[in-house]
Amino acid sequence: MSENKGLLDGVVVLDLTRVLAGPYCGAILADMGATVIKVENPKGGDDSRSMGPFVNDNSVYFANFNRSKVGCTLNLKGPEAKEIFKEMVKKADIVIENYRPGTMEKLGLGYDVLKEVNPAIIYGAVSGFGHTGPLSKRAGYDIVGQAMGGLMSTTGWPGGKPTRVGTPMGDVLGGLNLTIGVLAALVNRQKTGLGEKVDIALVDSVASAMENITMIYQSTGRIPQRIGNRYESTYPYDAFPAKDGDVIIAAGNNKLYGILCDVMGRPELKQDPRFLEVKDRVANHEAMYEIVSAWSKQHTVDEVDQLLNAAGCPASPVNTIDRMVVDPQIAGAREMFPEIDQPGIGKLHITAMPQKLTRTKSYPRKPAPLLGEDNAEIYQKMLGFDQAKLDELKAKGVI
Repeated sequence: MSENKGLLDGVVVLDLTRVLAGPYCGAILADMGATVIKVENPKGGDDSRSMGPFVNDNSVYFANFNRSKVGCTLNLKGPEAKEIFKEMVKKADIVIENYRPGTMEKLGLGYDVLKEVNPAIIYGAVSGFGHTGPLSKRAGYDIVGQAMGGLMSTTGWPGGKPTRVGTPMGDVLGGLNLTIGVLAALVNRQKTGLGEKVDIALVDSVASAMENITMIYQSTGRIPQRIGNRYESTYPYDAFPAKDGDVIIAAGNNKLYGILCDVMGRPELKQDPRFLEVKDRVANHEAMYEIVSAWSKQHTVDEVDQLLNAAGCPASPVNTIDRMVVDPQIAGAREMFPEIDQPGIGKLHITAMPQKLTRTKSYPRKPAPLLGEDNAEIYQKMLGFDQAKLDELKAKGVI
């Protein structure tokens, strides 16, 4: 690792989050150089510590989303722990949490309390439905966000069942939006000196990402349905069969369509009245699919990829994960799977964040903390506790 401190060097984040949406945000901030303090319950810690996959009984799930952070334990249900947390808030810039709305208020640690402790604190919360509205108190998980946000209704094949996207996209979108919100609040604080509450809902995050799908209904009254891999607005923009797998061809405008026709050796298709304009190709996508498939099936995935990209038409393999994690662009040039040495696991390739910065590199700075690993350093440095005090707090179950 380089000694580069990162864009967020000096920013202190108290990370109360668990599982994925919140920890994803914390990992981005930590990779960018912030001091992210993972605050966990001393009895078990983050739920994801018990979630697979496991290596040597240690969670790879937890390791991936909590790298670059330091960790302490604090039982926020006790009065002494609450006071300790408030003292930490005085020294912090950002608090992030993903409890069900109302939980932090029941603990006496909601934003209204913490902004009195530190008016400059930025409070970021991500939950299933957000902190307002009739459903705000409901528990929310990724699959709920994908369902209520409309994504599942448009994912899958015609006539098939609504399908969850294979990765927890609702959680990831929630974590990204939380990151955007707290960073915007951090910029605003430089101007005003005041903090802000950032309230993110998984459902809102998914609904926002539906973009043109939602606008089809809003503008025409037509309810978009499941259409497989093709795109509503242009064609050919789909997955096509090859000899050894599937390949994406994205000829999204007339110029690219013309290139595709030439590469296929079918220049006459450029004048075919069924396919003259984008709207025509969308209307006649089934016939277009058969024509392109007849050509693509004569080649391997990599041949189609290379032939089309060399001519200037976007195409790519539908990578299986084993291909993707060794891809020379993704894994090599873009360094998306760096290796860390995780205690209890050993050498582990984790998934990097996608932000690539010119002068201040964003990268995993350290392995994920063991439960309470940095108690002494954090409490001594932030609050001046000596070893006797730490021993007393541990004996009482506070940390």
